[in-house]
Amino acid sequence: MGRRIAPLTLDNLADLPTTCRSCVFWELDPVSAKAAVESGKPELEKESWISAVLLEWGSCGRIVYVDEIPAGFVLYAPPAYVPRSLAFPTSPVSPDAVQLMISRVLPGYQRQGLGRVLVQAVAKDLVGRGFKAIEAFGAVGREIPSCVLPAEHLLAVGFKTVRPHHRYPRLRLEARTTLSWKGDVEVALERLLGGARKEPALRPF
Repeated sequence: MGRRIAPLTLDNLADLPTTCRSCVFWELDPVSAKAAVESGKPELEKESWISAVLLEWGSCGRIVYVDEIPAGFVLYAPPAYVPRSLAFPTSPVSPDAVQLMISRVLPGYQRQGLGRVLVQAVAKDLVGRGFKAIEAFGAVGREIPSCVLPAEHLLAVGFKTVRPHHRYPRLRLEARTTLSWKGDVEVALERLLGGARKEPALRPF
């Protein structure tokens, strides 16, 4: 039994959950996203976005596999590639950071450290590319949009609030600090590999 983390490419895009393959919340501005959904072609827009970012900037996601079964994923990109970020009251993302758009771990694999492992994989990638931090818009309150991560989950994996807001605070995680995390994540993964199972629903981290 084992796990591996792979860069997101057009070849493994199909390993994302179905709902996430057709979600263009972050990838398009609100008007274009609505038009894509109404036209019935959000999957094509998603593929086009990933293709463009891969060509112009490089890797913009990671997928974690447990025994070759997709168990979770993360998407991230510089804010210039994330039009929706400008609609948030706590924008813009800092110029030395990349935006964490969304992260999901299948319920059968949750509470075992995979959410943190994905964030660490992003940090390792970004340090090698000259970025200092990961930033994300969190959501606070009873009703949280499905494509915005709850602020409490971001705080749980090490993010700190850099611009408070009653609804959508912006949070930041220093990349090099993330790489110094200790082996408790690996211990959690060992527990995960002993009895993980896949379930259909999705929850953040």
